[in-house]
Amino acid sequence: MDIPRIFNITESAHRIHNPITPEKLATLGAALRLESGASVLDLGSGSGEMLCTWAHDHGIVGTGIDMSPLFTEHAKLRAVELGVADQVEFIHGDAAGYVSDEKVGVAACVGATWIAGGIAGTVELLARSLRAGGIILIGEPYWRRLPPTEDVAKGCLANAISDFHTLPDLLASFGRLGCDVVEMVLADQDGWDRYEAAKWLTMRRWLEANPGDGFAADVRAKLTSEPERYAAYTREYLGWGVFALMLR
Repeated sequence: MDIPRIFNITESAHRIHNPITPEKLATLGAALRLESGASVLDLGSGSGEMLCTWAHDHGIVGTGIDMSPLFTEHAKLRAVELGVADQVEFIHGDAAGYVSDEKVGVAACVGATWIAGGIAGTVELLARSLRAGGIILIGEPYWRRLPPTEDVAKGCLANAISDFHTLPDLLASFGRLGCDVVEMVLADQDGWDRYEAAKWLTMRRWLEANPGDGFAADVRAKLTSEPERYAAYTREYLGWGVFALMLR
């Protein structure tokens, strides 16, 4: 069980696998008013930065589930580095359908709502692990500027304009699912740059270290095209945020 190889290569040096900076992640933890001992479930936990830093800064305990063996191993090492290995657990597994044995105070899926077929399915899945009065965290893209054409949307790596909402429509959609939006932290362009541009050096270093790899041509093509694509499309049109929800 693993994610596509290209992500394991391009994001192998990332601690955060979304367009949000460590500072914004810290802002989110503070905004949620996390208390020591609070329990957090993170579906699609990546390299574990959210759980590990919140365990260190706020004393939370938590469990993360991710399909990437590489990222799961990185998460475990990060927990040791921050001295929180006794507070957080990382499991290599499929987060789709995962329900915690014990109810948690925060149930999160930050940037991986595909695991349950989209936002609605992810909210329903997370709610099954949530204690009464708990908080659901959803990380999701939205259109910062509505693309003028479908081709522009595809340049942002969407299948169609209809894949994402504008920010007001996204917030309204949470209400239609029976949720109050109680907080949000939005990525800025610096967060996008750190997420996307950091991949380019990683790809270049990988190509230098693996010239005979059968996947090298694919990585070379991506490194050649990505800076221009990102600057022309994603950076101009796509936003991203983490939204805190409470069931009504």
